[in-house]
Amino acid sequence: MVDIQRVRGRADLRRFIDYAYERNRADAHWIPPLRLSERDRLRPRTNPFFAHAEVELLLAKRNGRVVGRIAAIDDRLHNETHRDNLAAFGFFEADDAESAAALLGAVEAWARQRGRAAVRGPLNPSLNESAGLLIDGFDHDPMVMMPHNPRDYAAYIELAGYSKAKDLFAWLYQISAGVGPKIARIARQFADRERVVVRRLELREFDGEVERLRAIYCTAWERNWGFVAPTDAEFRRIAKELRPIFDPRCAVIAEVDGQAVACAVAVPDVNQALKGTGGRLFPLGIPRLLMRRRLIDQARLLLVGVVSRYRRPGLFALMMQSLHRQLIDTEYRRLEFSWVLEDNRDVNRPAEQVGSVRYKTYRIYQKSLT
Repeated sequence: MVDIQRVRGRADLRRFIDYAYERNRADAHWIPPLRLSERDRLRPRTNPFFAHAEVELLLAKRNGRVVGRIAAIDDRLHNETHRDNLAAFGFFEADDAESAAALLGAVEAWARQRGRAAVRGPLNPSLNESAGLLIDGFDHDPMVMMPHNPRDYAAYIELAGYSKAKDLFAWLYQISAGVGPKIARIARQFADRERVVVRRLELREFDGEVERLRAIYCTAWERNWGFVAPTDAEFRRIAKELRPIFDPRCAVIAEVDGQAVACAVAVPDVNQALKGTGGRLFPLGIPRLLMRRRLIDQARLLLVGVVSRYRRPGLFALMMQSLHRQLIDTEYRRLEFSWVLEDNRDVNRPAEQVGSVRYKTYRIYQKSLT
């Protein structure tokens, strides 16, 4: 018999966090995130997402032992933006189908109490951070801020009555392959006829650059499936977390008459350095992390956006060509485009054209409660 308990207090929160490390310890491809970062993501005082959402953390126990965890999420901003009536689940981990069913059932009951008509997930805690359940590509380590989970989880969730809402793709691009003659030609033609300046981001103007990126992101993504514009506080929290690993060579911004109109921002895959730390920086984690940072040879392209007024194939091609030029003579060998909505032709098609391989798929599920 599985008992579901609410997380109450520091000890329960520690159990909630620790369970993910215990459940995935034997998976050679699971990269333990920093425990301090996980704690900050789950506390209202350190994550501004909680300003517009209610989150209930739940633990599954069998004979007193933790056998699963989940977060029930009611994001008011999502429902206001999309005129939906959804709740969500996230941070899902489970020993077996029985514990998974009990956890998902508890989320559904919680959602019904709030009058919600469906449950969607996993969202950790939203599309602006980590989302989706890995359903293929299990033999590769996840890149920074991307999820990784046991193969069985899809079956657990589907057995509980959930079906596909949307798939998210991850593409892997070998930088040495270049951008190809077609992309190069389109980029050259676009540059010849437009007043566009493409430059790298400047760390010395970090706050201003973050504001420009947020403006592009919110404008470019506003009509995308499920998108909810992050608040200023949310966007700055993520930017602050990524700043220590940011490399200006991994990002470009396009301007027209001094106005930022597009961006392509990648971050070094710090997961390559985190592997083997156990998610702890102390007492040995920092020296190990510093030693392993030199091993980072790949990056994740996590933000691509073009404001609608300038959404033309040539601008995307020009940015990809500019980013490639910045990376070709560096230590970076691979670039992951992730995540990309399955029906986003504006990114999927160019990704394929430059020779990228779609090597992972993540699924977001949904279940009606009516």
